[in-house]
Amino acid sequence: MPQPVIAVVGPTAAGKSELSLRLAEALDGEVINADSMQLYRGMDIGTGKLPLAERRGIPHHLLDIWDVTEPASVSEYQRLARAVVADIADRGRPPVLVGGSGLYVRAVIDNLEFPGTDPALREKLEGELAVVGPAVLHARLAAADPAAAAGILPSNGRRIVRALEVIELSGRPFSATLPDYTSVLPAVQIGLDVPRPELDRRIAARVRQMWADGLVDEVRSLAGGGGDPGSGLRAGRTASRALGYAQVLRFLDGECTELQAEQDTVQATRRFARRQESWFRRDPRVRWLSAAEPVPTDLALTVLRECGAVAD
Repeated sequence: MPQPVIAVVGPTAAGKSELSLRLAEALDGEVINADSMQLYRGMDIGTGKLPLAERRGIPHHLLDIWDVTEPASVSEYQRLARAVVADIADRGRPPVLVGGSGLYVRAVIDNLEFPGTDPALREKLEGELAVVGPAVLHARLAAADPAAAAGILPSNGRRIVRALEVIELSGRPFSATLPDYTSVLPAVQIGLDVPRPELDRRIAARVRQMWADGLVDEVRSLAGGGGDPGSGLRAGRTASRALGYAQVLRFLDGECTELQAEQDTVQATRRFARRQESWFRRDPRVRWLSAAEPVPTDLALTVLRECGAVAD
């Protein structure tokens, strides 16, 4: 049997990074990033990217591979991640896939095929987004594909544009591009479940720590260009909308106070965490473990043994 992928999933601030480290240590595995924003170079504090010194000597893959000006590409990530999975497995070590970007996790283990893109159509939709805002386009998506609209935040302009683009290019609903929950790679998914009040507390504490660690200076450095929207982070169609980064950019542009930017980051992250939970809860293959305290390393190893992913 091929070496199974061990996927550690769940909402932000649930403890995924710590559990992935402990599993990799226990099993002599290697970690593969499945957080879409940790793919960007320089976006460290706001994404919760583990510094090299805190990775305990465990190899980590697919961090810092894109410049902040590059748009995200799930299909490119899929190609890279599957190659890394194959390489790790060929060396007899378990791949530990960790992250809260549900589509990226599924891109690795499931039979997802991603429709192409049309630059002219994308530019047209992006132009509409800039003029009328995401809510109007979300209403259009809801009329064309209610299932897709239900899974995309009305404020997530990037994903709304992509869904509308796929519908126009393919002539079928965007939701139809996500197949049933059938893996093409052997995988065991472990989900971390944290009670909502505790998760909200952790998110608020994490955002406070991000500010204390220098998130504003990190964003200022990435933005560059003296406020020029055509350079640095501001030019990144994906990266500029990341949680924390979008809010700090608004502060740097004088659109809100720094305190408001911090508070908005907390609220936006809490909303995002609920979306993450909903995404992963829909997948019947995820084995959920309580992660209120402590990190459920022993329980996770038991699940992996029960599933035949590791030897007794």
